[in-house]
Amino acid sequence: MQTLTLIFVLVILIFSIIIHECAHGIAAERYGDSTARDMGRITLNPIPHLDPVGSLLLPGIMILMSLIGHSSPIIFGWAKPVPINPYNLNDPQKNMMWIGLAGPAANLALALILSLICRIITIPLSLAAIVLFYGVTINLILAFFNLIPVPPLDGSRILTGLLSEEYAYKLSRLEPFGFIIILILIMSGLLNFVFAGAMKLGILLTGFSFLSF
Repeated sequence: MQTLTLIFVLVILIFSIIIHECAHGIAAERYGDSTARDMGRITLNPIPHLDPVGSLLLPGIMILMSLIGHSSPIIFGWAKPVPINPYNLNDPQKNMMWIGLAGPAANLALALILSLICRIITIPLSLAAIVLFYGVTINLILAFFNLIPVPPLDGSRILTGLLSEEYAYKLSRLEPFGFIIILILIMSGLLNFVFAGAMKLGILLTGFSFLSF
């Protein structure tokens, strides 16, 4: 991947993550909790959302490895989660399910919008088309990855809303170990299907039959 393309992709990644988090905050506000807005987190300004590891270190390492030809061209990361106070919600268990779903839904919507733009106004394999393709793929990855039902990912919030109180509590007890579980899943290659599936769906949505980067 060329340096200019990487810069555009990083910008898309950052704002895709921000939109994901803003969607959580807006959904929480709808159900009675304005904590995210009160703390200035419902904003497209990237500074309040930046996570030192997920927003800077990890994408930076992946970009560096891509430049020297030792990794996939897909760039990935995350932002600081928006603050949510469940005690302010009308029905905490059910509301958290919809709040959790809001982030992946926003990324899926953004992927569809970018794919439509890609099909309508770009020349295949131009810089704009390639950047839009990565934008679609990144948003699909963010949506699919966050739907994994491991705390603190959004999938666990959705699953918690569907479970009985007893099993929801048991699932929540995994949260202190969630990062370790996710890291093991990534390093073991068990989540490769997420990246591969997002790439294939991105090709389908954008109409690219052949990519030459």
